Amino acid sequence: MKENPPKYIGLTGLNASGKGTAAQYLIDKGYTYYSLSDIVREEAAALGRDHSRENLIYVGNKLRKEQGPAVLAKRIVEKIVRARGRVPVRVRVVIDSIRNAAETNELRKLPGFILIGVDAPVEIRFKRAKNRGRVGFEKSLQEFIAVEQKENSEDPNKQQLFECLKMADFKIINDGTEEELKSKINSFFRK
Repeated sequence: MKENPPKYIGLTGLNASGKGTAAQYLIDKGYTYYSLSDIVREEAAALGRDHSRENLIYVGNKLRKEQGPAVLAKRIVEKIVRARGRVPVRVRVVIDSIRNAAETNELRKLPGFILIGVDAPVEIRFKRAKNRGRVGFEKSLQEFIAVEQKENSEDPNKQQLFECLKMADFKIINDGTEEELKSKINSFFRK
């Protein structure tokens, strides 16, 4: 790892691309973990909604519509700032589950923020999702693709995973083993 690794790393990517594995690897390297999805889960709980995929997407989109498309990023930055009073200043942070272009733009205000996009061929992602039981009602690859297309929008108040991937400073194609993914992350740090 670099002598001065990025202080703030954001992770974005499509369903079952390996963001969680990448995040865990960064945690193991000393990064403190935050997730925009945690903000959505907290809001869903406050609204008395369960944490199904459909409900979380609904609540996230509702928050963006009512409070602006960067609301989740703003709330996570507030959490990080509050935590700074309790942790050393040199803490490095990984921010997971970035799903909207405005969230990316808001997080880019953090000094040295880098966005890593994690992706994999759709066939691999579908197989991973199916193996983990993460697939909702999709029974086939075609249904998986259709749902993914539906969940991605050009509406600034909704999920924009494709746009976030385009905004990535560094993109990792996670089409191999977990060790290969870690090696690709390490190559990012050597640049």
